[in-house]
Amino acid sequence: MAVLLRRSDDLPSEGWDAWVAVGGVRPRLDPARRIAGLADALEEAFDEAAPDWLALAKELGHDPSAVRSHTASAAPNASDFGLMMAWTRLLRGWSGAEWRALVVCDDPWAFRHFAAQPKVAAGKAPPLWPTRIRLALRGGAARLRIALVAARAARKLKQPRPDSGGGWLLAYGHPTSTKEGYDAYFGNLMEQAPEVRRILHVDAGPTRVAELAGPRTISLHGFGEPWWALTRLPFARWRPARPSGEWAALIRRAAALDGGTAQAAAIAWQIHCQRQFLKLVRPEIVAWPWENHGWERDLVRAARAAGTKTLGYQHSVIGRQMLNYGPGSNADGPASLPDQVLCSGAATRDQLLAWGIPAERLAIGGAWRFATPAQVAHDPAAPVFLALPFDQDIAAEMVAAVRGLGREVLVKDHPMTPFAFADGDGVTRTGQGLTAQKAVSAVVFAATTVGLEAVLMGLPTLRFRPQGRVALDILPAGLAVPTTSTATLKADLTGLAPPPKLAREGVFAPVDRTLWIGLLSPQGDES
Repeated sequence: MAVLLRRSDDLPSEGWDAWVAVGGVRPRLDPARRIAGLADALEEAFDEAAPDWLALAKELGHDPSAVRSHTASAAPNASDFGLMMAWTRLLRGWSGAEWRALVVCDDPWAFRHFAAQPKVAAGKAPPLWPTRIRLALRGGAARLRIALVAARAARKLKQPRPDSGGGWLLAYGHPTSTKEGYDAYFGNLMEQAPEVRRILHVDAGPTRVAELAGPRTISLHGFGEPWWALTRLPFARWRPARPSGEWAALIRRAAALDGGTAQAAAIAWQIHCQRQFLKLVRPEIVAWPWENHGWERDLVRAARAAGTKTLGYQHSVIGRQMLNYGPGSNADGPASLPDQVLCSGAATRDQLLAWGIPAERLAIGGAWRFATPAQVAHDPAAPVFLALPFDQDIAAEMVAAVRGLGREVLVKDHPMTPFAFADGDGVTRTGQGLTAQKAVSAVVFAATTVGLEAVLMGLPTLRFRPQGRVALDILPAGLAVPTTSTATLKADLTGLAPPPKLAREGVFAPVDRTLWIGLLSPQGDES
């Protein structure tokens, strides 16, 4: 039977059995007739589509502008391309079912892509040009703004050129990092290695730089050229070659959505500043919280050309869906992987090995971020702790799901993407992370390492899966916790038991300070 594909303003009253909405649209249809089991099916389809995305990303990566794109680095926490591939797989499956699905979609590119699938009976497609014009105008304004912001930051943060050589940490302006040298990702490494210096990623603006700058901490902004920012950033976009093939409409969609933001311009500025830093300072080695994004691949290539060694710190966890960490989407294979990757534990090292990173480039450096084991008590009478992810849409669904739950819920948003919501209906915002709580009755999380911390502490834990999206499973191979959704959360919390005991050292190993200090010393890895 054919799948019916319709816009939300063109819904048929009959001729279908169950419905689903793609892309956040909320049609006025009977919730009881929504396709059941969607969270499970969508995640399974995403896993099945992963090899296709990696292969396509590798092909897209040959374009020079691909370093500015999260789609071309197969980063599912920043691009929904894999989600669209998963929807495509579900659509193809429903077209052969004995019941008829109604798919509601107002996304003009996704609609046209779905309409081209076999056995899809499509209605009138959403207009394309109004969306394209709106995104182009919004993107142009956003890129102009970031050009002005970057130029201003470059002028304000211009600094004397530091001494050449040495070991450097390229770090984010995380809110818990300090002027004294403590770093949210590298802990007290700068205290352990007094010769190591820190340079801040361009995500740290002048205000944050002023809070962190000191004799051993400077800003990448200071290496950027204001005129370059003003003349290049307004036009900095991901511009894939004219797409063709079965995913052409989705590639055009990804490029248009990307072009509707200043994301590519921000990445272009980071790349410009880090290239200037490498050229002018010529450090012996640079270490950073490695995630294998496009700007990091460019950093590795530029560093290799400058004679600088690269040390990627695999700093948290790697689940099976965190595709960007593997080399499968690197257009030049190992050439854009760091010279050495230090992993936080054996579990993540084994995952990277399985994905094809050469064994000689991997070692266990330990978990700076989680160096001190914490313990939070389990008390059935204590509040539920809700850990929100980076993704704002998923965060909104999670907060809505716990309102009126009938029990107290403490909500902690992601430190890098604060989420606005009002307290009430049993929901209270907390500024303290899980490890600062005295006791909780359970932990509910999505796509954040807080979930793994909870499991390691033996706390009853649920992984939240949203409707219509994929919240990445960040848990290492071999570790699974019960899943939940908006519809089942209340029941799933009832009688939830603590997880099986897990050896912390296999995930977050003790820090090998000798290894770290040896690699970052002025003599590099020869010490």
